[in-house]
Amino acid sequence: MLADQFRDGNVPALMEPLAVARRAFAAVPSTVSELYFRGDSACHESDLVNWLRNEQREGGRRGRIGFALSARLSEALHTTIQAVPEAAWAPYGEPHPAEVRECAEVPFVPREKTEKKDAQPLRYVAIRIRNLQGELFEDGSRVRHFAVLSNLWEWKATRLIEWHREKAGTIELVHDVIKNELGGGVLAAKYFGANAAWRRLAVIAHNVLAALKRLALPPELLTARPKRLRFLIFNAPGRLVRHARSLLLRLAALTEWITAYREGLRLLPLPS
Repeated sequence: MLADQFRDGNVPALMEPLAVARRAFAAVPSTVSELYFRGDSACHESDLVNWLRNEQREGGRRGRIGFALSARLSEALHTTIQAVPEAAWAPYGEPHPAEVRECAEVPFVPREKTEKKDAQPLRYVAIRIRNLQGELFEDGSRVRHFAVLSNLWEWKATRLIEWHREKAGTIELVHDVIKNELGGGVLAAKYFGANAAWRRLAVIAHNVLAALKRLALPPELLTARPKRLRFLIFNAPGRLVRHARSLLLRLAALTEWITAYREGLRLLPLPS
């Protein structure tokens, strides 16, 4: 987690996403040479889009940031998608047992007051989904349309869509861990600042565990959630025993996890 923001419950996701994006990119190490950004329709906001596409951006690292966002389907964009010739549509992704999934380039230029004269045009890729048997969707429609907004012109449309869709469920999983396994879902006080600090501590705990799994623990624990780590590593019960003028700690744990614990201590960059 590069950045977080604790908000009031009635603040929409579309409100000022640029502030969080700036902090996130500022936290990226300088050794990272390629930067990318992908988001849902809440990130389709003019200030954020203009900041991402401007390689001389203020208040951020300069250079190209490749991005793909779920475009908000305005009436003008929807009309343009519906006018795309049938021959322009092509299937994408793995075949679906119940749906026909197709994509096409859309020649769409939005009318935005914030558009700069020298700005490079953005790319719109439309997605069309139909039921295989011609059945209606739950809302009574025969076709569903979506769109992806991007500045990655060199990628094929299928690759762009698949890369953008890979974000699905990623941050939701992190939210689930922080909220339900690291205490972030429990408000610690009645004060906004105290609750924001509590949430920040939960995010830091998540990052510490992520680093621990990457740096010190066996590969099979790379996807382990905090609950599993707690029972395998952190909360192994033990008993202090005096024997032959020595104080011993007997752990009620498998030898492999005791070995993993010792190896983890060796690998961690701890001060001597």
